[in-house]
Amino acid sequence: MIDLNQELTVDSLSGQLRNFWEISGEKIELLEAGCDRADATPVFTVNGQYVAQGWTEWTQGFQFGSSIIQYDATGDSEFLESGRQATVEKMASHVSHFGVHDHGFNNVSTYGALRRLMLEGRLPYNGWELNFYELALKSSAAVQAYRWSETVDGDGFIFSFNGPHSLFCDTIRSLRSLSLGHALGHELMHENDDRVSLLDRMLQHARSTARYSVYYGEGRDEYDVWGRVAHESIFNVNDGRYRCPGTQQGYSPFSTWTRGLAWIMTGYSEQLEYISTLDDSELDLYGGRQEIEAMMLKATQASCDFYIENSPTDGVPYWDTGAPGLTKIGEYLDQASDPFNQYEPIDSSAAAIGAQGLLRLGKILNQRGEDGQRYIQAGLVSAKSLLSEPYLCRDPNHEGLLLHSVYHRPRGWDYMPDDDQVPRGESCMWGDYHLRELALYLQRLIDDGPYYTFFSADCTA
Repeated sequence: MIDLNQELTVDSLSGQLRNFWEISGEKIELLEAGCDRADATPVFTVNGQYVAQGWTEWTQGFQFGSSIIQYDATGDSEFLESGRQATVEKMASHVSHFGVHDHGFNNVSTYGALRRLMLEGRLPYNGWELNFYELALKSSAAVQAYRWSETVDGDGFIFSFNGPHSLFCDTIRSLRSLSLGHALGHELMHENDDRVSLLDRMLQHARSTARYSVYYGEGRDEYDVWGRVAHESIFNVNDGRYRCPGTQQGYSPFSTWTRGLAWIMTGYSEQLEYISTLDDSELDLYGGRQEIEAMMLKATQASCDFYIENSPTDGVPYWDTGAPGLTKIGEYLDQASDPFNQYEPIDSSAAAIGAQGLLRLGKILNQRGEDGQRYIQAGLVSAKSLLSEPYLCRDPNHEGLLLHSVYHRPRGWDYMPDDDQVPRGESCMWGDYHLRELALYLQRLIDDGPYYTFFSADCTA
């Protein structure tokens, strides 16, 4: 369980953050020096060097978005120009990509970040440039919303790249794309000018994920505990009925893959922040604010509670809560995480994603007059660990920023440096990106800057 007794504050991380941004900039420059943009997208490191996988290019927005975040935090215009140029040159195919569920990853991290900076006055205002970013975001939202399966209970979901039977918990964060599209006044147009609300589809997917991907200790199966998350939920495409949990990257459908858990934690917290900007009249069409917020709060609070209870004391989890080698480590939840153990790998990328969810949930609860300090403290503990060794990479020859992440343990895609057969010492593009996003979130709080959200304070059209 995460140690919540440490007397951490956001300001106490300021020194680590100054050091972090220096290292982060060096890593971006190192990667760009060794990476031809004509090549496939870097995905994960092998012996310290980023390699491409060449499949869906789902990490390209994280690669270019990292430069934009670096500019956001430091004001170094070289990173802005690099990220902006790469977005213009390379990201158009992601806007019109009907074959993936990743639009909220790729396009919000690039076009969305550049738009946000312009709205915040961090970039000189240019109407045509802003229109360019917004057209990309509108199109991306409609393309993402088109990838749709209906369920027997009257809702639906954005189906994963596995096909129309498959709901991935990851996709909760791609809802950022639909939310931005709705905020910009856009819709999905079907045959005969049938108009489909992007807000409606966002809320339907959020309900379906909360209903089927997140467990609440209500007896759905023998392994139903508060906050457990299934990576995949599988449906009968003939009638839309739910069949069973599944997983692609976790150990078991009945255990919790911690990166999937982290997507749930942060995805719902962000959507709660977004719907707080909407008028009650908009939400009344879909059940009303009270019902919608209760659904999202239940999902994010359950998942955050599970994360706190099932992570080591320093807030960095192992890759799956049911991984069979965990029992050989001993009382692994009563001690700090050990990426050098001989049995199961850590997934630091799960911590980088999930810490934002903890921090945002804590703030939301405090604003509602409830006590959110437990979650804020857990998020700060995780952040402090990730901003320190052995997780923050100081090796000037290693292209990664966040060490000890895992990509796909079941398929054996992760590099193992020794005979122990446990991946360690490597980085992934989403882990590096989300650590930068987490650091920016904290930096904004320390600097008393605009509160960092994917939609910005002035996102409405």
